[in-house]
Amino acid sequence: VSASILIVDDNPTNLKLAATVLELAGFQVAFAEDAERALDSIIAACPDLVLMDIGLPGMDGLALTRMLRADPRFERLAIVALSAFAMKNEVDQAVAAGCDGYLTKPIDTRQFADQVAAFLPIGARP
Repeated sequence: VSASILIVDDNPTNLKLAATVLELAGFQVAFAEDAERALDSIIAACPDLVLMDIGLPGMDGLALTRMLRADPRFERLAIVALSAFAMKNEVDQAVAAGCDGYLTKPIDTRQFADQVAAFLPIGARP
């Protein structure tokens, strides 16, 4: 069984590219365009990993990450920030909010699936 990944991003182009790369690598992929839809999706079918865009409309990705970390059901959920902002303070803010790691956009399509897989337990990798 391949790992399930939820991609949270308000940019349809970024969503499609990341989803395509991960699907080709054997992951099951779902996506949400905003924090509210992401939360509904996580509650309905807890994924193995969430790729969280920081700059979302409405509630941002860091606020949603903090909310998830405060819920015992999701305190162990792998959450990786996926953002175009690669400045040091952005990375620190993501980690402080509870992200397990940080990947930058635009993604490198040759390395992206491996970078994402590195955040999953060995048995959950395709």
